[in-house]
Amino acid sequence: MPNLSRRIPLIVALGALLAFTAACTNKKSVNPLAGVGSKQPDKVLFDKAMDAMRHNRFDVARLTLQTLINTYPDSEFIARAKLAVGDSWYAEGGTAALAQAEQEYDDFITFFPNMPEAAEAQLKKANIHYQQMEKADRDYTHAMRAEDEYRKVILQFPDSKLVPEAKQRLMEVQEVLGEREFEIGRFYYLRESYPASIARLQSLVDRYPLYSRADEALYLLGQNYEGQITRLRAAPTCDAKGLPRGCATEAAKAHMIEGLARNAGDAYNKILTRYPLMDRSDDAKKRLGSLHLPAQRPTKAAVKQNEAEIASRRESTTAEKLMGLIKKGPDVAQAARVGEPTLVDPTPVSGNQVVASETRDAINAGRSDVSGKIGAEIIKPELPTSADATTPPGGSPLQPPTDASAQPPAPDPNELKPNAQPDPNELKPTPADANELKPNTGDQNLPPPPQVNEIQQGQSSSSATAAADSTPASDQDISSSKKKKKKGLKKIVPF
Repeated sequence: MPNLSRRIPLIVALGALLAFTAACTNKKSVNPLAGVGSKQPDKVLFDKAMDAMRHNRFDVARLTLQTLINTYPDSEFIARAKLAVGDSWYAEGGTAALAQAEQEYDDFITFFPNMPEAAEAQLKKANIHYQQMEKADRDYTHAMRAEDEYRKVILQFPDSKLVPEAKQRLMEVQEVLGEREFEIGRFYYLRESYPASIARLQSLVDRYPLYSRADEALYLLGQNYEGQITRLRAAPTCDAKGLPRGCATEAAKAHMIEGLARNAGDAYNKILTRYPLMDRSDDAKKRLGSLHLPAQRPTKAAVKQNEAEIASRRESTTAEKLMGLIKKGPDVAQAARVGEPTLVDPTPVSGNQVVASETRDAINAGRSDVSGKIGAEIIKPELPTSADATTPPGGSPLQPPTDASAQPPAPDPNELKPNAQPDPNELKPTPADANELKPNTGDQNLPPPPQVNEIQQGQSSSSATAAADSTPASDQDISSSKKKKKKGLKKIVPF
């Protein structure tokens, strides 16, 4: 018992020490974030939400951010909290989460359109559809949406530092959309549905000039016109299946063949002037020779532009090709990395427009002669041979009858007449000054006229460079700039 009595004070003292230690510990844990004062509770909530996002606790982060938005509507962290809510859905991933993230970004752009983060929100909206984009032969809904959203970044936020990234992604998206249009045009061509193929390919080269196989699309466009020429020559009349109506005569048929050959030549010449270093340039020259049409020469600027485009593309690695067999997204390695993407779509060409244009040309050709002359009969009035027989009563030969009703009316006394006297208040031109300097009309030594290729004083070097680039390129320039690819394109046998 004596020992127990001596231990009681020791136990009591030890318990008091533990209680005091616990009290001190609880007091320090009131603010778990170091350096954050109790006078900024909105910042405490925001930092807790950011910490939860770093640890992939997205539900906790969104709940904390929503508490901040509802409790402190006037906080300086409202805009950042609203954007962070969308970022939490974006980082979580998944179809449903990405759709919710897009909605949050839309709300942020609506409420804070002038903040620098608005461009970031718009770019992330585009990236959402870019991530869900499928191959060229699959559903293209997300590719079209990504194209629209990237264009909004460039057009609505031109001063943002995110514009270069948006342009590069836009060129990759347009590469996929261009590949889709090319495959559809090629499908129609192989089935000899030439108007539908022409509409697709013409819309492709107008809308996506940076497409990696634009020369192949132009060559296939010319092959479509040559296919129509072959079909037209083999048909006994123009009313055969697949040909426009109204060209029943041989003259009309010849006129149509001439127009189709001209259209094919335009497609081949565009390869030579816009894509002179690509694979189909040599084939285009051969087809122009077969059609007896002149081949145009590219400018030095066009050669440099096409050379830069080819150098910016890259070949897919073996690992990327193997992954392309199993992944959902497309391969964008061939997308250009220089130049400007198309921001406004030109008017698309439809198959009905192609057929209507050819039918109209056939009808117009059928109505005219081979020489293009149209006959017309001119009827001349016969002059009278006898004055008595042609003289009307009360008149002279070849003169209208003197009818009282045909006489001009008497002048009206109340009619306003111009004032014959000059108005003293009328404004008059200032007389010439005797001291005015006049140009010397005498002989003087005038400077010689400037030469065409001479660089004038004060002319910038960029203007001289532009003038030099606009000159036609020689064969040596084209051959020195041409680079052989590892693997050429699969060509279609011409007619």
